[in-house]
Amino acid sequence: MYKIERIQMRKNWNKNPLKDLNVNNIGVGFVSGLLAVTGAPALILEAAANGSFTTVQTILWMFSVYVFGGIFSILIPLYYRIPIVGAHSITGVAFLATVTAHFTYQELIGAYILSGVLIFIVGYLGMFSKLLHYVPKEIIAAMLAGMIMKYMIDFIGSIQKLPLVGGVAVISYFIFSKWNLKIPPIIASIVIAFVFLQLTEPINLSSFSSPFVLPTIQSPDFNLISFLSVALPLALLILSNDAAVGIGAIRQNGYHPPMNSIVTLSGIFSIITSFFGGQSANIGGMMSAICSGEEAGPKEKRYMAAVISGAILLLFGLFSWKLVPVIQAFPREFIALVVGLALLGVFSNSLHTSFANPTIKIGATFSFVIALSNISILNISAPVWSLLIGALIAKYVENYHLPSKEEVVLSRKRKSG
Repeated sequence: MYKIERIQMRKNWNKNPLKDLNVNNIGVGFVSGLLAVTGAPALILEAAANGSFTTVQTILWMFSVYVFGGIFSILIPLYYRIPIVGAHSITGVAFLATVTAHFTYQELIGAYILSGVLIFIVGYLGMFSKLLHYVPKEIIAAMLAGMIMKYMIDFIGSIQKLPLVGGVAVISYFIFSKWNLKIPPIIASIVIAFVFLQLTEPINLSSFSSPFVLPTIQSPDFNLISFLSVALPLALLILSNDAAVGIGAIRQNGYHPPMNSIVTLSGIFSIITSFFGGQSANIGGMMSAICSGEEAGPKEKRYMAAVISGAILLLFGLFSWKLVPVIQAFPREFIALVVGLALLGVFSNSLHTSFANPTIKIGATFSFVIALSNISILNISAPVWSLLIGALIAKYVENYHLPSKEEVVLSRKRKSG
């Protein structure tokens, strides 16, 4: 099976990839790209504002994650002929929004670099699946849900302050979710919210501009506290919520992606991105799921959907110096609305995963509450304590154990049988 696929991949290298473009993969790639550039930029602005970033630092953050994420999404699918979509971690940004205020800009850059190094080491040494076994997925999901909770509360408040715009956006989200229309609910609801905002409270977007920002390498500052509080949780979130989800989705659609190579490349691209002010450039979970699905057309041509998605990200990043001031011009309530819509699916999935397993509910509950509290003990942030205490409770109080390889194989046989 694998030898046949490698032979087929070599044959595909001799083909002009433009000949593999079709209506299906172009359309799906466009949707994937829009998904990456609609809600996440508002969350980046929120995290940057919490950390009192300058406009230049904010633009560099936006530039780096989308340019290098776009390059990842163009080069890697073209090489492997597999729809491996590059992006940056929205869950990582949601986490960073809770910690940017506690560290200097240079300390954050250093933590981003170390996070990329950790991801690289995990992939290079083939430790990806083993590492995720040490901390139960329920604990990681509970920690993420606790971090996101604040934004969901602000999301409800924004609907109260912008009742017409917020109400229409939420109703649109429900409609597009219920009838499984081809346009993702996030994109539809945000676009409709923008249209209604312009109709009710028009903003002259052309009046907001910023001078061109030349990308420059940022100087890092490394220390143990930022490593424990930022680098370690960020790497875990990227591995569990982006790499694991993306690779799993690609496998479900009949591909055999090089798992360790993808994680290693995510680490390399993240390190490069970090030097220019961004937190990561890695395989995207949701986008890879979209581009590898049947809607993207014939299986051997779906990789071009990832390339199209990457091209959209690349263009967005190159023009970030123009786009950041425009996004900053929107009312704060509208930004909260967009952020909430962008995180709604992540939040609901995290809650479901957290408490779906009754044998680990106490550990998950403590993990959720500690992350929500946003406490800091010994200068170590809440997400770290959330993971540590939740995992300890799961293992030593609830006697939770991860299934062995034999148990996983047996479970799969029972389901298939």
